[in-house]
Amino acid sequence: MIGRGDNAGKQCGEDMRQLIAGNWKMNGLGATAMAELGALAKHVETTRPACDVLICPSATLIERAARHAKDRFAVGGQDCHAEASGAFTGDVSAEMLRDAGATAVIVGHSERRQFHGETDAIVQAKARAAWRAGLISIICIGETEPQRDAGHAHGVCRSQIEGSVPPGATPQNTAIAYEPVWAIGTGRTPTSPEIAAMHAHIRAGLGAPLRILYGGSVKPSNAKEILALPDVGGALVGGASLKASDFIQIVDACNRSP
Repeated sequence: MIGRGDNAGKQCGEDMRQLIAGNWKMNGLGATAMAELGALAKHVETTRPACDVLICPSATLIERAARHAKDRFAVGGQDCHAEASGAFTGDVSAEMLRDAGATAVIVGHSERRQFHGETDAIVQAKARAAWRAGLISIICIGETEPQRDAGHAHGVCRSQIEGSVPPGATPQNTAIAYEPVWAIGTGRTPTSPEIAAMHAHIRAGLGAPLRILYGGSVKPSNAKEILALPDVGGALVGGASLKASDFIQIVDACNRSP
């Protein structure tokens, strides 16, 4: 289960709590990171937001973050290996993430696909590994700028869903994160109609009512508009999740409370 509250993990769709997930990427050192998490934890405990809250720090911080979070927010990993153990130097298994206190893991992020050559088959294997370890898999999909300009965005995302999402995905074990690659870290964001159209397309292609998060330059100034769109089940937040003051504003922009 991600997050806190009586509805965290409720059957998904329009009646499900939104999920705000922070992806810290390769950022954060102990003392500073714990200070930011402390501010977030205090806010969640005080305000009891209408959404589930998840922070995915680097692997070196997961155990400390989980101790800090307690039941106020959830902690996840940014990647996992498909195998439970073995001679895979530098890799981390889903079981290791779970042992450190994680309850979820991001798989198939565009940076993993681009810089580490991850295919849909690899992403699907990692999603299965997450389930095996009792973690929720957040499966990332999204098109590049040339693919969008060529009119292939919907086809690319449909293909990634078909190849990356294992049979048996449910609202309890899987979420989808749509991140247009050209919007990640660029400050550019698709228009609201473009986001709504893509999320509707993704929803139509899924066999289960999974949460569909939007990611790609989500920030305090645009979060409320994005989170109000149909079929947007939350946000996967990059740079704006590193500072509690920014991330809290995005958490507070949630507007769906069953």
